[in-house]
Amino acid sequence: MAQQQILMLVFLFGIFYFLIIRPQQKQQKEHATMLEALTKGDKIITNGGLHAEVVKVEEDFIKIKLNDTSIVRLDRAFVNRKVEA
Repeated sequence: MAQQQILMLVFLFGIFYFLIIRPQQKQQKEHATMLEALTKGDKIITNGGLHAEVVKVEEDFIKIKLNDTSIVRLDRAFVNRKVEA
């Protein structure tokens, strides 16, 4: 009886791992790769929904152009995705 319960717990953990943990780790890895590949001229969308263009890539921050006159620094963690043309 105890072996069946242990086997059931292992089975449930396996399902949990493959349905939740593994896809989330894959998504985090893809996001980190995208952040590393950002270059000048890339179009991005921030977590706040701002559409911007990358002006300069720095160590921890990126400089983005919001419009013709506004250039601001943005922490890399706040880049949601890169917009493909």
